[in-house]
Amino acid sequence: MNIAILGATGNFGRLFTAKLLANPNYQLTVISKSAGNIFEDSHRVTAKSIDATNLKELKNALKNQDIVYSAISGSDLPVIARNLVEINPKRLIFMGVVGIHNELAEGNGAEFNVDNEPKQIPNRNAVDTIEDSQLDYTILRPGFLRYGEEDDYIITSKGETPKGYFSTVESVEKIALEIIENPKLYSRENISITKDMS
Repeated sequence: MNIAILGATGNFGRLFTAKLLANPNYQLTVISKSAGNIFEDSHRVTAKSIDATNLKELKNALKNQDIVYSAISGSDLPVIARNLVEINPKRLIFMGVVGIHNELAEGNGAEFNVDNEPKQIPNRNAVDTIEDSQLDYTILRPGFLRYGEEDDYIITSKGETPKGYFSTVESVEKIALEIIENPKLYSRENISITKDMS
């Protein structure tokens, strides 16, 4: 299976790439501005040092990919989301963040809701773009990432109030791997993966 990871040199991207490399059935294309400085090409890894805001370069990098995982954040995310809609990958897992739908409750992370935290606006706009498209996507909305147990999570759908605003790296990896192995899972859904802090 061919899997591309956007943002492969970021904090989560590096960890998830290492997790994917543990499965010999995965051929990886790792993409970021500095991918070539971090990863070496091998029989299973192709590093692409590109800017994902460049539609032409991103389109070439995503050729023949079965799954695209976007682990990018920041102000350029809406542009990257529009590029992904234009490219139309077979299956997209797009990492947003909890709070972009003002779903966090008072006393349990509401200060991180988009109405209270302007830094959330690019994340929300990018997710809106993906959801408004015809892509076969899953939006994952973790909270602040910490190391912990892979089963320490509760999934809530868009419109539901998450139980918290922290997530374990391992739980996000677990759900992403489940989708990779069963691409129909959570198809065209927007879910949060957070620890129960209630």
